[in-house]
Amino acid sequence: MGKGYRQGRLGEEIRRIISDMLLRELKDPRLSENMVSLSGVDVTADGSYATCYVTVLAMGKDEEAKKQAEADVLAGLQSAKGIMKKEIGRQIKLRHMPELIFKIDNSMEYGRHISEVIKELGIEKDEE
Repeated sequence: MGKGYRQGRLGEEIRRIISDMLLRELKDPRLSENMVSLSGVDVTADGSYATCYVTVLAMGKDEEAKKQAEADVLAGLQSAKGIMKKEIGRQIKLRHMPELIFKIDNSMEYGRHISEVIKELGIEKDEE
């Protein structure tokens, strides 16, 4: 079953509000040490949960330091969840506020890996 129009709009509004808060309001050092971006928000059909996909850009760090940065960012977002829900409730009039769930979005790394595999195999786009 496809994603409803209402869930898409609600997810986009939640993404916009949280992204704005990350830029301006949240002063947690765990969030400000790394570049944090909200790549998307999926809202369940009944609106009870909103899964927020977070991308952490930790340039120049090794794999272990990057995993630690991701864990720190998730901990910072978890601690700021109440403030975020309050601001979402203030800006969007809802009867039931969705529970925020934060997950790391690895799609950029996966895309980079696939590009490397294609390059190694020598498969390139045919130019006409």
